Amino acid sequence: MVAAAQHPNIKLMTYSEVTDVKGYIGNFEVTIKQKPRYVDHVKCTGCGTCTEKCPTKVTSEYDLGIGKRKCIYINFPQAVPGKPIIDAENCRFLKTGKCGVCKKICPTGAVDFDQKEEIIEEKVGAIVMATGFDQFKWDEVYGEYGYGRYPDVITGLHFERMSNAGGLTGGKIVRPSDGKEPKVVVFIKCVGSRDEAKGKTYCSRACCMYTAKHAHQVLDKISDSSAYVFYMDVRTPGKAYDEFYRRTVEEGAQYIRGRVSKIYQSGEKLIVVGADTLLGRPVEVEADLVVLASAMVPSEGADKIAQLVGCPTDKDGWFQEAHPKLRPVETMTGGLFLAGVCQGPKDIPDTVSQASGAAVKVCALLSNDELATDPMICQVDEKLCSGCLVCKEVCPYKAISAKTITERIDGKPVDRIVAEVNTGLCQGCGNCTVACRAGAANLKGFTNQQVLAEVDTLCQ
Repeated sequence: MVAAAQHPNIKLMTYSEVTDVKGYIGNFEVTIKQKPRYVDHVKCTGCGTCTEKCPTKVTSEYDLGIGKRKCIYINFPQAVPGKPIIDAENCRFLKTGKCGVCKKICPTGAVDFDQKEEIIEEKVGAIVMATGFDQFKWDEVYGEYGYGRYPDVITGLHFERMSNAGGLTGGKIVRPSDGKEPKVVVFIKCVGSRDEAKGKTYCSRACCMYTAKHAHQVLDKISDSSAYVFYMDVRTPGKAYDEFYRRTVEEGAQYIRGRVSKIYQSGEKLIVVGADTLLGRPVEVEADLVVLASAMVPSEGADKIAQLVGCPTDKDGWFQEAHPKLRPVETMTGGLFLAGVCQGPKDIPDTVSQASGAAVKVCALLSNDELATDPMICQVDEKLCSGCLVCKEVCPYKAISAKTITERIDGKPVDRIVAEVNTGLCQGCGNCTVACRAGAANLKGFTNQQVLAEVDTLCQ
């Protein structure tokens, strides 16, 4: 991240949002909304004095609600750039006009409460989508797991923050309810994954391995501890992954094949009720901490981004690649590429591999002086076009726009609206040809006349 921020050819725009994308391959026009940070990052040195003195603490999004942060803050210690922003929703000065401690003590005068939103327009040749993922909202669906009742039922990401040396507990695994060290930890896999009734039908891929890692950390960091893992199947598709899983089992992690039906509190313990389908009998485990491996789902707002850039999505909302085997990092929109979990669940090695592939595709694209395009694209006969623009509404690639032409009728010039096809965006899907009432839109190579001629020949 630091290397990217310091690279002379990379312009890093943080705390920003893409609001519009126009154009086509090699000639995209991107509109970006730069949100007000209320801190001048040119003046700011990142000394951290303002964060130390800020009197207001709110829930930390980065720590998933189990920790606190100040209203002027850096999202996480390794964030780039290492300079703070002010949370406008919770800042006392921005809400009431009182406080302003950060501005008073800032040695460089970087705090600026008068900052406004900026609109920036950039021209780019290619776009890489890397919008990531969110966790499946298991707490809204799996009520039997203790949503809102048991603070010691957490997700894998909560556990990750807890076991991190730079986290709230300095890497010590504790129970959120009382801060005590848990001796018995239960891990439940596939919470929201491979569940047609309540969750998603797909496998989230990374859960098996990070659960094995978490079980290893419990056994390694906590003496005389026990780790139980409820699972449907164990999937380890990667180099040395199966060996790591087997090592975790040999260390003492107890894998129980079956689903958990209920979790309830009994004193200081959580009673996990499930079934061992291999032995064919019910199982109850008295746990101090329960960790859920919740499913990966597309990040919030990814559907809006897909509409902006004209990228199709599958039934679960993941961005759709052009071909799963032959063009895994490309989309049907020329100049638009995919990297990471925006396309579907992946772990870190797979994400890095795909990001490298997308970068190479972009380099290959931008190194060409000319581009070869598919000749089988739409064409509009302006004489037949009625200007209804139904074709524009059904085009998934935003390749059709309105154009005004001038005709002479009875010797007088008359303006008329017709449809115009952007050959750089059109992918030859044929939606417009079906929707065109006047029959003005045709697909080159598959015009109405050509198709009818084929039928006539076959019928002779």
